Amino acid sequence: MGKTASIVDGIIFAINILIAFFLFITCVSSYLTFQVIPMFSVLNLFVPLLFALNLLFAGYWIYKRKKKFLLSLVTLIIGYFVFGSFYGMGNEAGEAKPSDLKIMTYNVRGFDKYGWSKELNTGERIIEFIKKESPDIICIQEHDSRRYKQLNQYPYGREIRYSTAGKSVQTILSKYPIVGHGSLDLPNTANNIVYADMLYNGDTIRVYNIHLQSFRIIPSTRTFSDGKESEKNYRRLVSTFEKQLEQAKIFDAHLRQSTHTNIVCGDFNNTQFSNVYKIVKGNLNDTFLEKGTGFGRTYKLWKIPLRIDYILTDPAFEVVSHTNFDEKLSDHYPVMATLRLTSEQ
Repeated sequence: MGKTASIVDGIIFAINILIAFFLFITCVSSYLTFQVIPMFSVLNLFVPLLFALNLLFAGYWIYKRKKKFLLSLVTLIIGYFVFGSFYGMGNEAGEAKPSDLKIMTYNVRGFDKYGWSKELNTGERIIEFIKKESPDIICIQEHDSRRYKQLNQYPYGREIRYSTAGKSVQTILSKYPIVGHGSLDLPNTANNIVYADMLYNGDTIRVYNIHLQSFRIIPSTRTFSDGKESEKNYRRLVSTFEKQLEQAKIFDAHLRQSTHTNIVCGDFNNTQFSNVYKIVKGNLNDTFLEKGTGFGRTYKLWKIPLRIDYILTDPAFEVVSHTNFDEKLSDHYPVMATLRLTSEQ
């Protein structure tokens, strides 16, 4: 019996080593500005699962009173310091002031113009939701230009769509005057990054609306269970992450040239555990990490709650509040934050 138990423990520890290695390597790869092994990029999607498995292994070895628990424990500590907490504890929201800035990011999937949701009036419900929440600025990905007239509470932003044919429509709608705008015209993709400079409380702020390379995968039970389908989707994921890395570097170079106070919103199509996120985030603050609660889910892929839509702010802004909505009107969920310039305090 003792020999059998020893063999079982040996097999469990071998699996433990593999899982700990996967978590450690995602920590390392998140700091790299290039892909070493494509699979490491895909692993970023499963970091919460890797954390959970390492916790289970640590608990198992502690129960068995064996020092093997140190492997997972040390890996978990490294992971925490690299990624921070990916579960928001709900830091108390501040009391909003009339001068505060409410900003929303929302991938509306074309206001459901092709009937993906299979429900009636989804586009109208999205419009009503935006009107109800009434953010001062909204960054929309996969916009439908025919909806501008329904969003007439925003007098500025109609011209901030895109400048290159073939791009998915993005827009920045604002209640504040826009004094400049532009497009990064990302190469060889339908995705893009646009920006608008606007007058806010006597200052000029720049708002970026980011839509990085899309997954182009429809989640289903066949996505990674069918052999040929699985291989095709894996290659597609790897190609997507490579493209996102290229786009993140283009954005980073542009942001470094900005002389304004910046806010970065949008659909990154990647998690906060990726090098893509780290490059885009740079020294900006993530409003979810400041004031968010729970896992901050903005998208579900294979029933896994992912946070891939973000609002990032210049340190000159205090994050007053952050909200992840549960409105299931698109394949993405809307995100909104209330911000305050520190000079206004």
